[in-house]
Amino acid sequence: MPRKKKSKARGPARESKRPQGLSPTSGRLVIITGMSGSGKASVLKAFEDLGFYSVDNLPVELIPHLADLLTQTEERRNTALVVDIREGERLEQLPAIFRELRRKYHATLVFLEAKDDILLRRYSETRRPHPLGTDNSVQKSLTSERRRLGPIRAVADVVLDTSKFNVHELRAHIHEAFKPEAPKPTTILVSTVSFGFKNGVPDDADLMFDVRFLPNPHFVPELRPFTGRHPKVAKYIRSFPQTTEFIDRISDLLVYLLPHYIEEGKSYLTIAFGCTGGQHRSVLIAEEVSLRLAKAGFRVKVEHRDAPK
Repeated sequence: MPRKKKSKARGPARESKRPQGLSPTSGRLVIITGMSGSGKASVLKAFEDLGFYSVDNLPVELIPHLADLLTQTEERRNTALVVDIREGERLEQLPAIFRELRRKYHATLVFLEAKDDILLRRYSETRRPHPLGTDNSVQKSLTSERRRLGPIRAVADVVLDTSKFNVHELRAHIHEAFKPEAPKPTTILVSTVSFGFKNGVPDDADLMFDVRFLPNPHFVPELRPFTGRHPKVAKYIRSFPQTTEFIDRISDLLVYLLPHYIEEGKSYLTIAFGCTGGQHRSVLIAEEVSLRLAKAGFRVKVEHRDAPK
């Protein structure tokens, strides 16, 4: 079987392509194998963090039975398992078994490796014996292991050189490469909120605009008792050219931004407008901007946090 071309990024060999997005019910099977000391335990833990059912050191001959079991259950859980040199001569069966699995199921083989000097250093730091035993030096054991794993590496979908990774970077890389991809929302709910700075800013605001530069109706005695929803207050605030210009510019900006937020997967956006007390200027602006966004086709709701109900 021809070798797949590996892409390169931060380290030497990385995966040949980003795996397809996973569904919680897809029943995907990921087999992790490779050199001893290359980080298989950390990778298995990363898959477990992603919600995969994880199995370490499963006998090779049981893998097809596990795959059959996954397809027979209603849940069809994503599963990750480690198979390595501890299997002894039975590991030679893995290439043929995997070819059959890939023909029948959503199966992926991930092969981990690292440079010999890195593996030797890791063994020196942990003082653990190589799985092939202590009769030979670690270097000779690594050479033998690399030779025996050659046929498995040749059929791998993903070959990952972990030489440049620490444990946290390796887990982060697996999370990024194999995380489930949630369907992107096709719309967004926009909440426009008015508030008063004297009462603190909203904790949940995604975008916040200060409208205290607008003339304040609070200093007009006949307008003070009302809110920005009152026609007289609204007429007063709109009478200043900067009000209309601000509403136009902010509305145009938001109409431009919202499709990009949707594309990035955001389904809810809170836009806060603040004035001193949260009763006049911010209330009018929140109302006006929400009308503009609704006219542009977005779902909008308005909340006046500090204005009298």
